Amino acid sequence: MEPITATGYFLTEFNRPLERREFTIDQVGDAEVVVKVSGCGLCHTDITFYSGQVTPKHPMPLILGHEISGTVVATGSMGRNWLNKKVIVPAVLPCGECELCKNERENICQKQLMPGNDFHGGFATHLKVPFRFLCEVPDQLNGFELAQLSVIADAITTPYQSLQRSGLKAGDLAVVIGVGGIGIYMVQHAKNAGAKVIAIDVDEQKLQVAQQQGADFIFSAKGKSEKDLKDGIRELVKTNKLPRSFWKVFETSGTAAGQQTAFSLLSFGGTVGIVGFTMEKTPVRLSNLMAFDAQMFGNWGCRPQYYPPVLAEVLAKRVRLRENIQEFALSEINRVIEMAMKHQLTKRAIFVP
Repeated sequence: MEPITATGYFLTEFNRPLERREFTIDQVGDAEVVVKVSGCGLCHTDITFYSGQVTPKHPMPLILGHEISGTVVATGSMGRNWLNKKVIVPAVLPCGECELCKNERENICQKQLMPGNDFHGGFATHLKVPFRFLCEVPDQLNGFELAQLSVIADAITTPYQSLQRSGLKAGDLAVVIGVGGIGIYMVQHAKNAGAKVIAIDVDEQKLQVAQQQGADFIFSAKGKSEKDLKDGIRELVKTNKLPRSFWKVFETSGTAAGQQTAFSLLSFGGTVGIVGFTMEKTPVRLSNLMAFDAQMFGNWGCRPQYYPPVLAEVLAKRVRLRENIQEFALSEINRVIEMAMKHQLTKRAIFVP
């Protein structure tokens, strides 16, 4: 292959501005391709890597970014049929061969590779990636730009898998705690599946957006104790004659308070899904699971097989995407990360090289 001169923004030290550097891609493995990046979303996980709250697996310097869309511009010997195809790079790339993969748990494959964690990610003009589980994007995008589809790689697929794991069906009550970058899509997936949806957040603006995008009811947790919040939700359910049992509660805020609230909303036969991540610890009485004959699960990423149906939902505009994203030039990445650290972003940032 002809050498490709690329540019990326490298993490060299925690909490320090990313460094713009040129690098060369001059070799591609047999099972790899080179993707020219169209867009890469900024996820909360990137912020935890940037700040050092979580240490990436790959040593620094490292290019972060795992919500990636782009076009294949070079391939190894086994991937030539991918040349010139538009793709979404899954945030979790499993091996496809291990016990977990063969039992439909590819998302927790212990040999998995994550862009921007195990190898250089998408805050760059190009990246090299295994092709096996890439999600092909059709030529006709129904008015979308390829860059805009990058957030499918995590923000939209992760809650979709959580929905599948929960067993939610039409007529169920879904409670979404935290309706930010992932929670807003949890609301939409649950609504599309036929559930009645309650959105909970401390941010009134986010609640209003959630209501516009499918939440049947919104509830502000700002300033409320756990008891007041739980009593308020139960009163809302009673007043509106919503299901009293089998609630599907999705914690997407990634906060200890959100996790505590989620557990407090266990119902008879209910399910709690922990989708957001925090390093904080939450004290809970696990016997409640027994008393309510309820269940609880955690969710890491998304199985590659769910990407095509989620992509189809987005392209058909059954999932609202444009309202929830904001595009920035990749050169603005340090300014935007600073905004994210100060909670000044109201939409998910997508960097365009």
